Amino acid sequence: MTREFAEFIGTFTLVFLGCGSAVIAGTHIGYTGVSFTFGLSLIGMAYGIGAVSGCHINPAVSLGAVVAGRMEMSLAIRYMIAQVAGALAAALVLLMIANGKADYSVATNGLGQNGWGAGYLGEYGVVSAFIFEAVATFLFVLVILGATSAAAPAAMAGLVIGLTLIAIHLVGIDVTGVSVNPARSIGPALFAGGHAIGQLWLFILAPIIGAVGAGMVCKTGLLDPKA
Repeated sequence: MTREFAEFIGTFTLVFLGCGSAVIAGTHIGYTGVSFTFGLSLIGMAYGIGAVSGCHINPAVSLGAVVAGRMEMSLAIRYMIAQVAGALAAALVLLMIANGKADYSVATNGLGQNGWGAGYLGEYGVVSAFIFEAVATFLFVLVILGATSAAAPAAMAGLVIGLTLIAIHLVGIDVTGVSVNPARSIGPALFAGGHAIGQLWLFILAPIIGAVGAGMVCKTGLLDPKA
């Protein structure tokens, strides 16, 4: 398995199961169930493909790794392309499944896309949405960079990262549906169309800011263990 294919499969899994839990099972499992589905999907992929690609499955993570000096930009770009492709494929498969339900409409029921404002979950404003996504991505990428550092116990990294994603979802689903991952937002939004595409900029820009911030903190060595 190539690293790019691993990133494609990993991102496909995260979006298909995570967004699928909201679209197909959301009324039965609620926010808590959706939160755990995203986190558990990430944990599974971390141990399934982590040895191949590092299981970034998120352009923000790849960007954070570049800023931290752990990855070349040329490889990160290839990762990002594979990640977005995986998210698009997952959203398409999810849409095909959801369309099999008689009363499903992507315009009415959505595809697990992120958003904010009137008519979307808690109806938080754009400033709240932007702050949440930037801060949550910063914390998420910081945990990832810390948990995968040479000083951290390697066997625990996937579990720690997945549990962090669960915690972020538990707090933020009502605000934005939680992105912290541009690929996860792009896939469903392109098929949901309309309003989702119009709001997509936030779920690209805010995670970029958060990821760059986390990468810069790690690059400075402020979180390195001291003798």
